[in-house]
Amino acid sequence: MKTRRAVVAACLLVTSLLLAACGSGGGDSGGPVTLTFQSLSDQPAAIAETQKIVGDWNKAHPDVQVKIVPAGWDGVYDKLVTQFNAGSAPDIVHYEAAGIAPFASDGYLADLTPYLSEQKRADIPKGVLDSVTVDGKVIAVPTELQSYVVFANKTQLQQAGVAIPTGATMTWDQLRQIAKATTKDGKYGLGWGLSSPTAAFVALAPAFGGKYFQGTGDNAALSVGQGEMALPQLVNTMAYQDKSILPVTLTQSGTKALAPFYAGQTAMTVQGSYQAVNIEKDAPKGFDWIVLPPLAGPAGPEQAANPQTLSVSKDSGHVKEAAQFVDFFTSTENLAAMNEADALIPPTTSARQALTTKLGSKNGWGTILASGQYLTSAPYLFAGKYAQWKDTVATPAYQRFLAQQVDANGLKSQLEDGWKSVSK
Repeated sequence: MKTRRAVVAACLLVTSLLLAACGSGGGDSGGPVTLTFQSLSDQPAAIAETQKIVGDWNKAHPDVQVKIVPAGWDGVYDKLVTQFNAGSAPDIVHYEAAGIAPFASDGYLADLTPYLSEQKRADIPKGVLDSVTVDGKVIAVPTELQSYVVFANKTQLQQAGVAIPTGATMTWDQLRQIAKATTKDGKYGLGWGLSSPTAAFVALAPAFGGKYFQGTGDNAALSVGQGEMALPQLVNTMAYQDKSILPVTLTQSGTKALAPFYAGQTAMTVQGSYQAVNIEKDAPKGFDWIVLPPLAGPAGPEQAANPQTLSVSKDSGHVKEAAQFVDFFTSTENLAAMNEADALIPPTTSARQALTTKLGSKNGWGTILASGQYLTSAPYLFAGKYAQWKDTVATPAYQRFLAQQVDANGLKSQLEDGWKSVSK
């Protein structure tokens, strides 16, 4: 990624047309300021809600108009690299904490700390706020979160004589025991789509004391110890010793692992919490499903938060106005509506409480929203080469481990040696 100095030099050499593209429109010419908002929302309900929020803003702020620039999640990191390097980044950037941190470190994002009220700061749990804080500066405001939860076929659990957990949390050992109890008659206790396992293993590691990384940026170091290995080894034990995980799901995506859940081949499935809306929509008529309490490991129920975020380009000609729009977008009312539309978890306490009051326990929402209190920051968010390591090293290594092509020591070596290679 180029430095800001290189970008500035490039901007001085390009044509006046390109220079015009580097900033926001209006304002100086006497017309309204026009801010570009590159939105990644790709679900119909979320797109509609984004349009409503922007429409409400534009109606209330005739002098500062926001224009939505639709963009998908596929290839967004490379797209942002190109946009920032060319000086043509949108004023308001929609992304995620793990992806946006490197751009902040390279100086492309405005410091939003002066625009974050004490009330808003207090409303965002510290662990979530930490996930968008780089070098002491708030470089993004979180908008949506997900957790990993266990969806269960209530009928199958009852038929197996299982006592369904009802506490504030449940342990991984409880999950293992329920999976064993419901594995019989050609059916399996658990299905877990782990074709891309790194995100889940890294997000769930804090419950076992796992951190993976120490340090930030290019100085981050990777260490794989007991806390990092605990969950992959547990999955391996359940799959090959207990034989309680449907083998094919280990090579499937989370969405594909829902099919055997609907068919009664698996009694439970670990999924991103957002799948609640898909289960409600796609499950067979009469399918009695529930969400089990948040999972807790020896270190507690914490999961790493990687929230969706809104940032402001440092090169925007109207940073203040863009920050004001971000504040409007992340109001309690708007966050509650946006997260309901996207079936995700609001990052502020007030919005989470508002959505809990509205939805109660409908479709597992009560348990899912309660899991939001356990989301916290994690070191991997600030490791400069994490995305490259995840795709080129960790995911293939975990896949080999889950296929029993390499043992635990081999997995540890591949993860650590691979990090040294990509971070040179």
